[in-house]
Amino acid sequence: MLETRDLSIRFGGHVAVNAVSCAFAPGTLTAIVGPNGAGKTTYFNLISGQLKADSGTVLLGGRDISSLGVSARTHAGLGRAFQLTNLFPNLSVLENVRLAVQATRSGAHRHGLNLWSIWSDHTDLTRRAEAILATVAMLDKQHATVASLPHGDQRKLEVALLMALEASVFMFDEPTAGMGADEAPVILHLIRDLKKDKTKTILLVEHKMDVVRELADRIVVLHNGALVADGEPATVIASKVVQEAYLGASPTDAVTADAAPAESGPAGRAGRASAA
Repeated sequence: MLETRDLSIRFGGHVAVNAVSCAFAPGTLTAIVGPNGAGKTTYFNLISGQLKADSGTVLLGGRDISSLGVSARTHAGLGRAFQLTNLFPNLSVLENVRLAVQATRSGAHRHGLNLWSIWSDHTDLTRRAEAILATVAMLDKQHATVASLPHGDQRKLEVALLMALEASVFMFDEPTAGMGADEAPVILHLIRDLKKDKTKTILLVEHKMDVVRELADRIVVLHNGALVADGEPATVIASKVVQEAYLGASPTDAVTADAAPAESGPAGRAGRASAA
């Protein structure tokens, strides 16, 4: 279970994320939506450790990880894919994935033992990396340098890295951003496959509502840094607060009136109960 409690950050006089409390259970894909500037990516940055919260806590499996840096949170099980790819461009596809596998494993590669044991360990790491590349349909490109890959393949490789890190939480920030119509379905297919593993928690920031409708089990809406709706997709998408947010209006009365019904749905109740 991933959970945030009263998570907040301000930049000068601007409150970018305002006391957001939310719990995300394994086996669910939660879409985090809202207009530009709503605080979605900032909220992701607070969870993954790119930004340090002014107040509030982040818990993973009941453990407070608020004081941990990015690397330590990754080792704890948080996997983050960015709007812009975060890869080693001059290394091969296989080397990128093998390094990610290596980061999660103990073995001879960490201890400088005899050459045979080091080579045996290296072979095991390579086999695991190749298996992951086969899962994302990139085994045929294992020897290509990352810099030579088209944008869509680089995004696929990011998913492969998250799988190699054995994350319990997958965080996707606009995974199809910058992709052509022929590239986006491949990433969406990979996310659908990840959903089949009910031990994994998936968070998705996405502007494309057709993608949200197809993939999400639950929708959380941020507006001006605050959580204003949380519930089942059909209920939240139909709510006035979402319609007005995406049309650019933000009357306070509408937000207050419509947040409560959305939160009263099964997913909203589960999230609130867990966060309490």
